[in-house]
Amino acid sequence: MKTGVIYQNPAPHLKSIHAYFPSVVVAENGEMLATVVLGEAFEAVDMHTFLFRSTDAGATWKNEGRIYPGTQNYLTSDYARISLLPNGELIILMLRADRSIHPDNGLTNAETLGFVPTEFITFRSKDHGHTWNGPDVIDSPLGNTPLELCSPITPVKDGRCLIPTSTWKHWDGTTAVGYKMGALVSHDHGKSWPEYINVMVDPKQEIQYWESKIIELSDHRLLTVAWAYNHVTKKDLPNQFVLSSDGGKSWSIPQSTGLSGQTLTPSLLDNGRILSVYRRMDKPGLWANISRIEDDRWINESSEPLWGQNVAGLTGAGDNMSHLFNVLKFGAPCITRLPDGTIFIAFWGEEKCISVIRWFKLMGV
Repeated sequence: MKTGVIYQNPAPHLKSIHAYFPSVVVAENGEMLATVVLGEAFEAVDMHTFLFRSTDAGATWKNEGRIYPGTQNYLTSDYARISLLPNGELIILMLRADRSIHPDNGLTNAETLGFVPTEFITFRSKDHGHTWNGPDVIDSPLGNTPLELCSPITPVKDGRCLIPTSTWKHWDGTTAVGYKMGALVSHDHGKSWPEYINVMVDPKQEIQYWESKIIELSDHRLLTVAWAYNHVTKKDLPNQFVLSSDGGKSWSIPQSTGLSGQTLTPSLLDNGRILSVYRRMDKPGLWANISRIEDDRWINESSEPLWGQNVAGLTGAGDNMSHLFNVLKFGAPCITRLPDGTIFIAFWGEEKCISVIRWFKLMGV
């Protein structure tokens, strides 16, 4: 198993630069592009998205700078995910967070678990990421409800694009829609997003579903996975999954995957099995898991650690999720299939007190 880094601070003795939230695609010309968030700290107001490019299948990377110069008249931070659309265009989905009202706080309110004001914006490229058009602000069907960015725009075979997301409370703790995990829907390759579908919603409003991903199985069913947290009992549940046979109009009842983790990312393999990479909570480290779906059952077959399994202090639990977000030391894996079939996994992790973007290559999976 090969490994390397997309970015690490070259001069940590001179300035603080940490890297988070990688997202990687292979463009139509064979080059690899990655969006990476760089800033002083995990929730710093200077967190912004940079574009990296590799012309040697991910072995080395060049920082091409920020996606755009940012807002001029108010304080914002941002992070993003990148996708390749079926028409060959690249599209970046960015969450832009308004930090001007609470510049001395993080993204969430520790007292209410509310979020700062946010909006989704997109950038598009038709020349393999050398030039970008945007930003274009998404007019969300959920209004100004803060939304989580945990997944890139996901094309499905019927021509739609999906944005898996979860709702958050406003900073003051109010909400007009409650706790929902769902997806914004586009019918025009991501130009407009007029529709929203519910995917995982607890009728008692006790369970929150976060960090969701949606993939399409070989039988065309949609599979959604998410981290589940009961905010009443203050306890994590095993990662949950649901299935849809009608394109997302209806979904099965949430069930356990048998995995205990956060930021779980699934990817469909050629043999129909599912590779999941996630931040494990019952054991230290980033782990890879192989499973299969039989009818409506999730069956785990094997697992192995990728990184951090011998490092203490990487698991954690507590009553205040806002505080736990502040001390995270790794996560947000993404999975990319290279043209030769190699699986390329990128994630952020703290190494020698610096957050870097590390990658692994898995062959023969």
